[in-house]
Amino acid sequence: MRRTHVVALLLVLAIGLLAAGCLDGTETTATPDTVVGTVPQSTTPSADLPALKLTGDATAGAAVFAGQSCGGCHTLAAAKGAVGNVGPNLDQTKPSTEKIVTRVTLGKDPMPAFGKSLTAQQIADVAAYVKQSTGG
Repeated sequence: MRRTHVVALLLVLAIGLLAAGCLDGTETTATPDTVVGTVPQSTTPSADLPALKLTGDATAGAAVFAGQSCGGCHTLAAAKGAVGNVGPNLDQTKPSTEKIVTRVTLGKDPMPAFGKSLTAQQIADVAAYVKQSTGG
C-alpha cells in the first residue's frame, strides 16, 4: 500500500510541474517575432525558358505534337488520336503558354523534359498549337 501512495504522490508532482510550466501566463507561438535572413523571391522562369521569348507557329506545333507522340499521354481534341490519360487532358485544363513551355522544356513527373531534344522554336510552336487548340 505504501508503494501505491509513493507512485501516486510522484504522479501528482509530475502533473503539477507540467501544469506549472504550461500555465505560467506567457503566450508561446510557433512564429518568431523577428526573422533572421531573407526569404527568397520567386523568379520568373522566362530567363531559363527561351521559348517564352519566341512567337510560336500553331501549324508547325501540330507537327511537333504528333511527331513527339504527345497524344499518347494527353487528350487533345484537335489532334487526331490524342486520347492519352497519363498526362492532363489539355482540352479540360486549357494551360497557359507559360505552363506549356515550362512543362515541355523542364518536364514534371511523369512527363519527360524535352528541353534538350526540341529547339526553343519547336517548344514555342507546340505551345502555340496547344493554346490555340484549347483556347487556354
